[in-house]
Amino acid sequence: MSQTKQAPDRTIVLYMHIHQPWRVRPYSLFEVGRDHNYYGPDNERVFKKVAEKSYRPMLDLLDKLLKKHPNFAFSLSITGTFIEQAELWGQDVIERLQALVKTGRVEIVAETYHHSLAFFYDEAEFERQVEMHQRKIKELFDVESTSFRNTELAYNDALAEKVGQMGFKTVVAEGWDKVLGWRGPGYVYNAKSSTPLRLLLKNYRLSDDIAFRFSNKQWSEHPLSAQKYLKWAKDATVEAPLVNLFMDFETFGEHQWADTGIFTFFEKFVEMWIKIDGHFATVSEAAFTHEPQDVVSMPETVTWADSERDLTAWVGNSMQRESLQHLYSLLPAIMRRNDSKLLADFRNLSTSDHSYYMCTKYWSDGDVHAYFSAYDSPYDAFLFVSNAVRDLEYRMKT
Repeated sequence: MSQTKQAPDRTIVLYMHIHQPWRVRPYSLFEVGRDHNYYGPDNERVFKKVAEKSYRPMLDLLDKLLKKHPNFAFSLSITGTFIEQAELWGQDVIERLQALVKTGRVEIVAETYHHSLAFFYDEAEFERQVEMHQRKIKELFDVESTSFRNTELAYNDALAEKVGQMGFKTVVAEGWDKVLGWRGPGYVYNAKSSTPLRLLLKNYRLSDDIAFRFSNKQWSEHPLSAQKYLKWAKDATVEAPLVNLFMDFETFGEHQWADTGIFTFFEKFVEMWIKIDGHFATVSEAAFTHEPQDVVSMPETVTWADSERDLTAWVGNSMQRESLQHLYSLLPAIMRRNDSKLLADFRNLSTSDHSYYMCTKYWSDGDVHAYFSAYDSPYDAFLFVSNAVRDLEYRMKT
């Protein structure tokens, strides 16, 4: 018997990702073996700034929309490193999130606790970080996630096989043209997996219109009005039932500042969509109210980053590859040490942002990397993180 229910036409699946890394401070080679604190005051400063500009106003707006519109719903993924910082510097942000989840119309999507690329380096560590995340989400929100997203939507057939075996029912990934071919991102698909696993794919054009192009005055469609975007979303559902809008939560207020009109735009668009009898659904709801249309296979890894949509944002140069290989080479010995502080520092250093900051792309994607970087240059990022990894190795051996 089919698990699907009667599927509404014209459904938006809004999924947003919330994350903050533990940024490594300018950590000198001369501190290796002497000072084991790798993280500086920038973490608190950045978190408080983003909380004021993005987290609080957007969470308040989402709460308003949930109360006003009974059929408004969305999904979130929330990293463990973000939660740790919110527990230190923004407990009210956690309380806002808890209130939203209690409505029953906000789904938490599972992921790696430390926003790492562990799947590609150590599958046992990948499982441990996913299990850590599940425990933390259960503790804070009293829910168990059945949908999954890997770090940076890094997805391939091997990942589908793994997460299906781990019991997940749905996974989200990038709807990249080179993979989809003649197919569109507006349908539910089956992943290539020996266990049943449904696949939702990002509509990257409509997602990126908000996430990246909204405030770009050089963009031919600027300024983007709610009315214009409504037409695009309606056009996307003429044949396909879904519009999968996947983006960073910080799009609202941080990447696109309040003075661009992003909050007003979003509120108006939601109301207009509902007024034309459009629906909103969580990732899991959409996956199981629509029949899968085909099996989508991704033998090679696809991500949601940069124009290549692959892992080169994190492993595209020798600095990045050396840093990650050195770090993960220490893991077996660190696990044998059974030292919780040592393991916690390893995991914080495994956060993919550190490698992302080392990227040396200088074409159109270079500006994006520079915007997100915590450092003056990729070489500074490599130097400071490498010194921290050297100290980690020193601690492990001594």
